[in-house]
Amino acid sequence: MASRTTASSLALLLLLSCAAVSSAARRLEEVATPKEGEPHLTVPDLPVPEHDLPPLPKVEMPPFPEVELPPLPKVEMPPFPEVELPPKPELPAIPGFHFPEPTTP
Repeated sequence: MASRTTASSLALLLLLSCAAVSSAARRLEEVATPKEGEPHLTVPDLPVPEHDLPPLPKVEMPPFPEVELPPLPKVEMPPFPEVELPPKPELPAIPGFHFPEPTTP
């Protein structure tokens, strides 16, 4: 089991790392937001090269052979057994509880 000083130093290290990450994120956020009056950077429109692609070849599938399947055998399932269930227990009533009536506007 870790000693008490090791556990407290680990907790202190975790707290300091969280504080460092938080301040670094804040600085990045301040740098990333543009100031008033500064123009936003725009992405120039890049030319899209035109390609002359050859036409796709026509593909014809061979004819599918017709296959005669034998008839499926009839499967007889055994009857499902009757099961006697115990009577359903009564739920205890909650005194003084009523669901609220829905209101329509």
